[in-house]
Amino acid sequence: MDGGRRILRSLKESFATLLASGYPRAGILVGEDLAGLAVALPTPSSARPPLAAARLAPRRRAFGGLSRAAAVLALPGVGLAAALALFATVGWTGFVQNGGYADLVQREGDPRDILARALGFPIDAVTISGQGRIREAEVLAASAIGSRNSLVFLDAEEVRRRLMQLPLVKTARVLKLYPDRLVIAIEERQPYALWQHDGHVAIVDSEGKAIDRLRDDRFLGLPFVVGEGAEKRLPEYVALLGGWADLAPRVKAGVLVAGRRWTFNMANGVQVKLPEQDPGGALSTLQRLQREARILDKDVLSIDLRIPGRVIVRLTEDGALASAAGQQQRKSVKSGSHT
Repeated sequence: MDGGRRILRSLKESFATLLASGYPRAGILVGEDLAGLAVALPTPSSARPPLAAARLAPRRRAFGGLSRAAAVLALPGVGLAAALALFATVGWTGFVQNGGYADLVQREGDPRDILARALGFPIDAVTISGQGRIREAEVLAASAIGSRNSLVFLDAEEVRRRLMQLPLVKTARVLKLYPDRLVIAIEERQPYALWQHDGHVAIVDSEGKAIDRLRDDRFLGLPFVVGEGAEKRLPEYVALLGGWADLAPRVKAGVLVAGRRWTFNMANGVQVKLPEQDPGGALSTLQRLQREARILDKDVLSIDLRIPGRVIVRLTEDGALASAAGQQQRKSVKSGSHT
């Protein structure tokens, strides 16, 4: 005991008692340096609420993260690189927002294409095969291939899909040959005839399927049919033309009337009306009349062959006047011979 009748205990024993009564342990209090105990002694847990300690923990971690980031930036060259990256990011953002990037893409293409071309992968040659009626310019326009593309980043499947949109293209293949060549192989649909319906002229295949509208004069030499359902009866029409080689070059179009019979519009404007039954026999009669009397070269509007064994000819106005004059002359000659 001391002079005040208090029990004397060593400082080490007192500190052990305090720890047992609720002070948190700390790594700094492992030794027995009595001189540092007064400074390093932690605050009792009862003096700092657990909630306050929990709130301080994220701040300590944040300050720790900032300290580590500062340490990294302090490394030689890292700060300069970070500054350059920041300036580059700011500059690129302004370049994009001011429209410079859009102008660059429109003029030179995508940046990756620009890089690929610089590395030796442009598209310097495009080889097109298999096209007959389709022009090369049409193929290139449909494929959307230009000087801004690079072979590396060209989407061959997308090019093929675009080519398949052309009505005359049946199949298409696109092959990239590095470093700078593109090969396009096309198989065309075969135009078989022209079909006029509802005021429009379409190109159709042998099955009567419409391929495209007639847009230029490349297909004017194809057989020409007119009327509802005429495209489905193309084989019949072509067979009629093929059987009469002398008449076929004179036929301009075949008109299907009421879905039952054909009327041939000749190149000189004459209409030849064929019967529903045995149109080939009627054409045989027409060919004979042409050889014997050049009937198609006369002033006639139409030749009606629908009734078997009969030919009804409708004359033009000039033809009718000439015919009347001829008949009058024959009558005069005949009456003169009687006198």
